[in-house]
Amino acid sequence: MNYTLNQLRIFLKVVQNQSVTKASEELHLTQPAVSIQLKNFQDQFEIPLTEVVGRKIYVTDFGKEIAEAAEQILQQVNTIDYKTLAYKGQLFGKIKISVVSTGKYVMPYFLADFLKMHPGVELEMDVTNKNKVVKSMQNNEVDFALVSILPDKMKVEKIDLMQNKLFLVGNMEEDFTKKKKIEDILQNRPLLFRENGSGTRQTMERFIVQQDFKISKRMELTSNEAVKQAILAGLGYSIMPLIGIRKEIQNKDLQIIPLKGLPIKTDWSLIWVKGKNHNPAGLAYLDYLKKEKEAIIHSKFSWYETM
Repeated sequence: MNYTLNQLRIFLKVVQNQSVTKASEELHLTQPAVSIQLKNFQDQFEIPLTEVVGRKIYVTDFGKEIAEAAEQILQQVNTIDYKTLAYKGQLFGKIKISVVSTGKYVMPYFLADFLKMHPGVELEMDVTNKNKVVKSMQNNEVDFALVSILPDKMKVEKIDLMQNKLFLVGNMEEDFTKKKKIEDILQNRPLLFRENGSGTRQTMERFIVQQDFKISKRMELTSNEAVKQAILAGLGYSIMPLIGIRKEIQNKDLQIIPLKGLPIKTDWSLIWVKGKNHNPAGLAYLDYLKKEKEAIIHSKFSWYETM
């Protein structure tokens, strides 16, 4: 047997996700690279670790036992790394963050300098919709979550990072320099919504109810990027977070459509379960944010404050 730690990590991720595609996304590797390493690892065993039925991958009983052993080995390797860093007096540990999809335009800027200052700290960040973010917190799978809407029926603590602004957006095919009623704007094209479970959709629907808008044409898409591309193609309009469409607005590919009651303003908040016992890395990160968040906003998001 001549397997590597990298192969153990890849195999464990595939088992945890039941998917080569999802494992490659979490590992920030291409799907072919993961598939090759998975095959090289499996070829060292006479008994199959996984089975592919149709397009789905299943882990055999033997594979599950190997995955458990792999997890224990990797934990021991991490312990060795952490002990080495601790001996040198350096901060170490892992920070797990779940981020709502539009938050991917925000969270990296509040992490980059902290991780450069503390190379012994590992980051695990999952980008998904609001429902899955909340579920990961309820299951204690993450240390922090970035949201724009605080979860109901859950006691949390938070640090507000920056404001989230949502505008009605369309492509450049029509002139919207003068305000129009929403019914007139949507006469020929539908309003595009995110999927159920999305925080952006929840904010949109709340706004529509508050303004008593009558929406007859609507279309549902499963990501902010899909909504943006649909708007660019002229399929419709949508209420979108400004943070995700900066380049398109500046390049005049998209335009903000004036509408009463907009922009909607919420806050990007880093939240955690009330009373959670953070590891030293998590505590150091919270301290860093309290001291540096205003400087980060001024340095990285000055353009945002003027719109």
